[in-house]
Amino acid sequence: MNCIITGGCGFVGSNLAAYLMEKGGQVTLFDNLARHGASTNLSWLRSQGEVSFIHGDVRNLSDVDALVRNLKPQVVFHLAGQVAMTTSMQNPRNDFEINVLGSINVLEAVRQHCPEAGIVYASSNKVYGNLSHLDLVEGPTRYHPKNNNFGVDETAAIEFHTPYGCSKGAADQYMLDYARGFGLNTIVLRHSTIYGGRQFATYDQGWVGWFCRQALESAADSERELFTISGDGKQVRDLLHVSDAVRCYVAAFEHVKQARGEAFNIGGGIDNSMSLLELFHVLEDQLDVKLKYRRLPWRQSDQKFFVADNRKAERLLDWSPKVTRDEGINSVIDWERSQRS
Repeated sequence: MNCIITGGCGFVGSNLAAYLMEKGGQVTLFDNLARHGASTNLSWLRSQGEVSFIHGDVRNLSDVDALVRNLKPQVVFHLAGQVAMTTSMQNPRNDFEINVLGSINVLEAVRQHCPEAGIVYASSNKVYGNLSHLDLVEGPTRYHPKNNNFGVDETAAIEFHTPYGCSKGAADQYMLDYARGFGLNTIVLRHSTIYGGRQFATYDQGWVGWFCRQALESAADSERELFTISGDGKQVRDLLHVSDAVRCYVAAFEHVKQARGEAFNIGGGIDNSMSLLELFHVLEDQLDVKLKYRRLPWRQSDQKFFVADNRKAERLLDWSPKVTRDEGINSVIDWERSQRS
């Protein structure tokens, strides 16, 4: 496989690159190294084997055009993006330029130079807004819908909330329309929570890793300053380990002819769903610590419940998650411990 990974030094990008390198793929990373941890991931990938790196920015059309024109890849895994809702609220224009303009630059470069190539795009569950239509029941530790055993499927109405939701949603729709209007081989993956090793989590992105780190720090220092959560902690997401996400990207490319122009909700599913409070209970038991935190107001348009219904991906991509949430959380604890040491 001759592939380009935009955002290839990020969390998912670096894991995908390592997998493809191990399989003998020709991998080119395209990244501006702006995000914390990206340079570290690049050094790690170079220690794993032969990888090509090009420093560039998806907002710069000449960067993207030269990249695609020179390499003419079989597939572009388009993972570069502004990934935090809070950051989008602080700088909506920057969020737009990275997520929307950057995506159009990728689409146009492929359309001009290698229209037969596949494009697999990392979209978000945020394209569905706050999912206010769900009939939710509040339990002791989580919200759950009354009559839904599988989660949210792709027939849910898209509704863009916050600048981040608008930018990811707009790029999502451009990807689908370039399949309709120009015949490009695009596939959209609308992700829930992805977690695992090589994620340098922050307070506003990568919540599983972030709270695992807070638990480890609390275990080491019981008098440390309280950490914060937004909302009541009962909001639910399904956890998808990054190794399963990597398999999904590869499966999307392998099935691109059959699934072109389609969007897929991708997550860990009901069995791997978890609220913040439930994660805290697991961490308290595993690390023998009592977590102390203070609550902040709900984040704007936060979803009280999102679990991806994976059945469409199972049917068209022959993919389903394999890593259980307990296995995955243990791996994140080990990763965060390695970073502390």
